[in-house]
Amino acid sequence: MTRKCELVIIGGSAGSLQVLINILPQIKLPIPFAIVIVVHRKNSYDTVLEDLIALKTYIPIEYVEDKSKLQPGVLYIAPSDYHMLFEDKNSIALDGSEKVNYSRPSIDVSFESAALVFKEHLVGILLSGANTDGTLGLQIIQKKGGLTIVQKPETAEVPYMPKFAVLNANPDFIFSEEEIIAFLNSDI
Repeated sequence: MTRKCELVIIGGSAGSLQVLINILPQIKLPIPFAIVIVVHRKNSYDTVLEDLIALKTYIPIEYVEDKSKLQPGVLYIAPSDYHMLFEDKNSIALDGSEKVNYSRPSIDVSFESAALVFKEHLVGILLSGANTDGTLGLQIIQKKGGLTIVQKPETAEVPYMPKFAVLNANPDFIFSEEEIIAFLNSDI
């Protein structure tokens, strides 16, 4: 059976922005899957994160709104103060319900929603951060047949989140930035 990745979802918090800025420009184009980034951010409407990442990558960025269409080869970033959900393989929904793990967007919420829709066609990546958000989501991604990757804690600016995930989610891979780049550029 060929896995054929349809979505790569990347979660992170404190210290993850630099990792994203290092990884994204090195992904070879065109990419056959969509990329979704869920990072903890301030609860105010702005597109500073999207604008910064757009300056650092050649991957087209779609500014997410409720009912945005999900397309391969495009990068989506969860907006501040909303959980990002997946209605099906083609549609994103935004949800303003209560915070999970003190965060909205919550990595766990988005990882779980993606796992339920994309199953074995999903790759979940967890980066640097200071809380436990993302670990439960990685467990659900694995349960549904997807692949899970955690940044090597010793390479993370804030190692708590990846360290907790390594100890509690038994990820498929524990990778450095260079290994994440190589993986994303392989035939996944």
